[in-house]
Amino acid sequence: MRRPGDLGARAVLRIARTGRPPVLAPELLDRVGERRARVLAALASGAPVYGVTTGMGALSERRLSEAEQARHQEALALARSVGAAPWLDRVETRAVLAVRLRTFLNGDSGAGGALCARLAELLAADVLPALPRTALGAAGEIIPLAHLSAAVTGRGAVLDPAAPGAAAAAGPALAAAGLAPLALGPKEGVALIQGVPVTTGLALLCADRARTVLRQCVRAVAGEFALTGAARDALDPALARGDRALAATAAEVLRLAGRAGGSRALQPPVSFRVSAQVLAHLERAVGAVEEAAGRALAGVTDSPAYAEDADGTGRFLGTAGFHGYDLAAHLHLLTTALAGAAELGSVRLHRMLDPKVTGLAAQLSPDPGPHTGVSPVHKRAVGVVHGLRPLTAAPTLGTMETSAGQEDVQSFSVEAAESCRLALDGLTDVVACELLALHQARCLGAVLPEGAAELGEVFDGLGAVLPDTPEDRFFGEDLVALRGLLRREQTGE
Repeated sequence: MRRPGDLGARAVLRIARTGRPPVLAPELLDRVGERRARVLAALASGAPVYGVTTGMGALSERRLSEAEQARHQEALALARSVGAAPWLDRVETRAVLAVRLRTFLNGDSGAGGALCARLAELLAADVLPALPRTALGAAGEIIPLAHLSAAVTGRGAVLDPAAPGAAAAAGPALAAAGLAPLALGPKEGVALIQGVPVTTGLALLCADRARTVLRQCVRAVAGEFALTGAARDALDPALARGDRALAATAAEVLRLAGRAGGSRALQPPVSFRVSAQVLAHLERAVGAVEEAAGRALAGVTDSPAYAEDADGTGRFLGTAGFHGYDLAAHLHLLTTALAGAAELGSVRLHRMLDPKVTGLAAQLSPDPGPHTGVSPVHKRAVGVVHGLRPLTAAPTLGTMETSAGQEDVQSFSVEAAESCRLALDGLTDVVACELLALHQARCLGAVLPEGAAELGEVFDGLGAVLPDTPEDRFFGEDLVALRGLLRREQTGE
């Protein structure tokens, strides 16, 4: 990588999912070193700099002596490391480290080349800080980033590769990887705990996964139109005027569903007719998160940030880049869109149990009465949707003062990302329920129309993991297999 922009969204996702570390070109590290030299010269002027020559938060009025300043940068992570399990998983943590590295390469933090190289070394060795997932009520991401800072310097904890979900001491893990403890220089400790790299990394993963979930939803909707012979008026291109997302979504459903035949009713249920609109909104919500993450990667999120004018004059500026409101708000939009798609999917699934909609036996049962059919599968989907509703509460509302009033608002952006992850899990579960019903319909004799060959391949893939029978069985086992199939497609595992 020769420029900060080379470590963009795609690179972060590649590092997170494959474990391939970034390789920093010497000239890039040289530029980082040059910027670092100017930051150190500015610090030498003696002017107060928040978190460097002063305390933090409500204690920022306290000026630190030279001896205190020398200890302060590593001490910042000590008391602030108040998190605990559950930790972010390895993929999530690699994303966070990659984003943290990118923000340092931007130059605003004044971090040195050795610190940037250490982040790359941790990724290369897959020695990953244990970062808490929950209970992070602070302005910005100080708590999880304090854990990151402690691990970077050989203190704190890292994820235990031998025990998923557990943590191990960072010092021995670094030593085993051939890495000596790293001493932080002036301003590097405060730089490590500033910004929104946790939310940014998680947002990129959520958006990437959501794009695949969206494709899976489109396939399920197309299958429901195809196997029920539902009228397709609501998908007509003439109805998408002025809305490119709706036009693209409806066109994809029509393409997958194949040639339309005679329908059983003049109009299908409303849940069928509005599906393209709801999924088009989900498409827009995914794009909004991607754009917000792009702004966080390229923008100024450090505080204090070192800014330079065109003439080279530099100054330290206190910023609000750590607030994460932009990311939190758009993650909330995506969470709500995911929950809405899940709720609509559960309603379409209910319609699939109705012989008037499908032309098949009630509850997609081979013998209604002696056999139950998939009605309990719908009950499961309803339970999943009910569990999603609390996630749609806006994370940016309901703030509480912390740090003796110095922090009087929070965006709870990491919590917004966690809600989004759980909503993705929930929608995946509902799609699995829909796919099981579609498989059941095919086992009962429902036939795809002409031109639906691609959808047929999807159904063949379901048949590879599901029994070829409509008879009652432990449907929970089927759903475990389907969720695994969907998750592997979402994550590339």
